[in-house]
Amino acid sequence: MTDPLLAHATEYGRMYARSTSEQFAVPSITNVIGQQPHGLDGWFGYMGASSLAKDPLLADSLGSPAKIRQAVNRAAKAAETYRDDAARRGDRVHNYCEQVALRALGRPHTMKETREALAANGEESFAVRFDEWWELFKVEPIAPEITVWNSTVGYAGTLDLVARINGRVCLIDYKTKGTTRDGQVKPLDDKVVMQLVAGMKAEESLLDAQAGTWEPWQHGDDPILLAVAIGETEVRPVRANPEVLKHHWWKFCALRRVWELNADTVSAGTALLTIAPPALAHARTG
Repeated sequence: MTDPLLAHATEYGRMYARSTSEQFAVPSITNVIGQQPHGLDGWFGYMGASSLAKDPLLADSLGSPAKIRQAVNRAAKAAETYRDDAARRGDRVHNYCEQVALRALGRPHTMKETREALAANGEESFAVRFDEWWELFKVEPIAPEITVWNSTVGYAGTLDLVARINGRVCLIDYKTKGTTRDGQVKPLDDKVVMQLVAGMKAEESLLDAQAGTWEPWQHGDDPILLAVAIGETEVRPVRANPEVLKHHWWKFCALRRVWELNADTVSAGTALLTIAPPALAHARTG
């Protein structure tokens, strides 16, 4: 997956600039959506306990407090390790999907290299399933990895793909997903609808990152919003329900306001200040 040239990691989360010579100005779509609370305490606890139970060194650690602490530390990092591994896998799969679109457009691509990277990590089945879906749905790419901007609300983001399927323009977001015990790709989270509708509501799309030139957004007029779950056993596309889009858009706008309030709070300065005891009280105790 191409890293957007205009995206920057900041203390306020990922943000976008208007050109490579300008400072970042607005939060990314995923940064805004990230303001929504996530109840992951149970998952973190499960990952830690599961890692500890499967630790091959656990039996040898019994009776040694130092070794037990080491095993506990490894378990405590299990969720973070899993998350990072999943992110790297997602990048490899997204990169391959991008190259498929570039090849179809007759543009320079690295299909061979990205396929080999998946194979080297035992992940080539993701590419096989994606190729099957691409052919079955007869995807006609228009613009892969396109950066968009909304000045009215104040955000930017990069869409995985704009394509035409069965004569309709589709805004597509890929999600690399694991597989359930029954061999099906795991379901997508509803918040992907916010991501897609924010892309649809863009006002401009990037032409040249170096020059900072943009054009009016051409694909926001009633596109199909398609989230594509890519797994090892299948690829499952789902469409955002047109009847609920306005609610997810309002929620996104509210989260954008939450992001702004959080950023204002961070930039306001230190929240808690130390104080000394009152001078009079100090004199009395003396």
